[in-house]
Amino acid sequence: QVQLVESGGGLVQAGGSLRLSCAASGRTSSRYAMGWFRQAPGKEREFVAAISWSWSRIYYGDSVKGRFTISRDNAKNTVYLQINSLKPEDTAVYYCAADPSIEGLVGADANSWGQGTQVTVSS
Repeated sequence: QVQLVESGGGLVQAGGSLRLSCAASGRTSSRYAMGWFRQAPGKEREFVAAISWSWSRIYYGDSVKGRFTISRDNAKNTVYLQINSLKPEDTAVYYCAADPSIEGLVGADANSWGQGTQVTVSS
């Protein structure tokens, strides 16, 4: 079992930047694809970004392309999400996810989920 803990959320004004982190623990975290989803009030959970263990495959949701960057540090078992040019519509709870298959992760069928971290963007 993989345990995931997100951090880095907070209150940011529009146009600002934020970096989220997700630390994975447990021996099964090795070679897992990892990524991010978000859920805004009254909306369904939305795919944000995903990255394979080797960095060979990276995907972004259509709504965040050009502003969000996903990366990972396998030595630290950590995935990051750099968010630039924040907009009020980015306000949501951001969830980290992990799965042996990046296709499964992107399809919201991840094996493991974090507890979420709140991102609030003021206008």
